[in-house]
Amino acid sequence: MDPQTLFFWIFAIITVLSAFQVITSRNPVHSALWLVLTFFSCAGIWMLLKAEFLAITLVLVYVGAVMVLFLFVVMMLDINIDQMRKGFWANFGLAGFVGLIVLVELAMVLYYNFSGVRATDVPALPAKYSNTKALGALLYTEYVFAFEVAAVILLVGMVAAIALTLRERKDSKYFSPSEAVRVKAKDRLRIVKMASVMPAPAQPEAAEQAPAPAKPGGAA
Repeated sequence: MDPQTLFFWIFAIITVLSAFQVITSRNPVHSALWLVLTFFSCAGIWMLLKAEFLAITLVLVYVGAVMVLFLFVVMMLDINIDQMRKGFWANFGLAGFVGLIVLVELAMVLYYNFSGVRATDVPALPAKYSNTKALGALLYTEYVFAFEVAAVILLVGMVAAIALTLRERKDSKYFSPSEAVRVKAKDRLRIVKMASVMPAPAQPEAAEQAPAPAKPGGAA
């Protein structure tokens, strides 16, 4: 068995097991950690398939945004953050285990790319071949309809998420999107007319003159 096949089976088994743990774990923190491991394993498989652009995009976009997704879920479910912090060290074991597996996977990918070991069934590519350019040409020609359908689905999901988060709750300020769309300038702006020249303030009356001081040694 060549190294590429061995690495593929390792990544594939880790991907399937971690994805299963994502949907079976009852703790949302554990699910997020297993999801990170799933994305890293998929990125490793794509690296073996010479799809470096897809692998890097998966790590940067999905792994980089998974914590944002987790925070969004926490906000949606109204989870008590203080209560979760109490069990932080209880999740450290699983986090360390997932991090160790990710580190081993990255080491395997680096070993495969820089050790000079290459599988014999991989076709040779031209010197100036760009898989990013080939992916873009294929995506916007043969698969443009599927790409547009996926974009519409993501748009619907984004609108649904915004509608759910903007629901009226007692602990948050709520405003109606429909009222914000129908608002007029006169409802938000009030113009006050003021004179450009203001009258000068009245001068205070002159104080009465004090009596002249008496001359020394003489009469008044």
